[in-house]
Amino acid sequence: MLIRNRKTKYYKGGWLCILLFLSSCGSEITIEPVSVLGEMIHPNDNPSSEAKVELGRLLFFDTRLSSDNSISCASCHVPEYAFTDRKPLSIGVDGGVSMRNAPTLLNVGYQETVMFDAEIKSLEMQVPVPIKEHVEMNMRIDSLILRLKKVPQYRELAKKAFNREIDAWVLTRSISAFERTLISDASQFDQFYYHNDPKALNASEKAGWKLFSEELYCTTCHAPPHFTNFQAENNGLYMDYGEDLGRFRIDFDSLEIGSFKVPTLRNIELTYPYMHDGSLSSLEEVVEHYANGAQGHPNQHPIIESVNLSESEKQHLIDFLKSLTDTSYMTYFR
Repeated sequence: MLIRNRKTKYYKGGWLCILLFLSSCGSEITIEPVSVLGEMIHPNDNPSSEAKVELGRLLFFDTRLSSDNSISCASCHVPEYAFTDRKPLSIGVDGGVSMRNAPTLLNVGYQETVMFDAEIKSLEMQVPVPIKEHVEMNMRIDSLILRLKKVPQYRELAKKAFNREIDAWVLTRSISAFERTLISDASQFDQFYYHNDPKALNASEKAGWKLFSEELYCTTCHAPPHFTNFQAENNGLYMDYGEDLGRFRIDFDSLEIGSFKVPTLRNIELTYPYMHDGSLSSLEEVVEHYANGAQGHPNQHPIIESVNLSESEKQHLIDFLKSLTDTSYMTYFR
């Protein structure tokens, strides 16, 4: 439990601490449970509400968002798979193949940018991208709005949540509001590290965490609690990145060739295959990639170097990564 004062500072403590703090401070504080991930910031123009989330959830699972009524947001972001689809590249309408692997949407509300280019600044701005993309949902927004206006439930919820007819604003704000409710913050690692439960991790998982954080310095890019630095980095996956040059396509800066946003490692056990193109199928392959020092691309992050790991050390790392799994969010999707 954390205590928050009006200046939004946070203090660790138990219920006894809370009661003592209350008795000394009177009405100067409020008490609320805060996720180990911190406080989520909602846009000023899109504060959360139950009505928004309800509408956004219905839209997220609705195949009418695609041109041929076959693909919904959930087609590529499946709850059981930590909101990924376990395909190297997602499949859209008419068998179209997307450019990149579908990332998890869990905890996406905390991200500073979305998508692998680390360019789009908000969920509201991201929502129309797959809808309009011809190999994904291939739907014109104006045509989609006309389609959705024919659904009585959507008309009612739009009025309730936004006091307006369903339109592009309602579409983007409601789906974003729903996506911000997708939280995963109760892994075994969280119990061990943030809730001070030494029994939450076994010996192999603890050894893996020590390797990860203190010896290999993986936290440089995958820092807790989010296990990402939210930045675009080159991890040396290829010497030649072919047609997908990563963030280079945004700034046309040659130093950004092969740079993709560092993904979160939370629930990584569930989100295979890995990398921006889904080219590595297992955690074993991922560990080997980094242990071998990657491919040595000129833009490769300098911390990635060849390291001699024993088979048991590799297993420790994998066991630690699996301790980041938390499926408690599935309570709402069964």
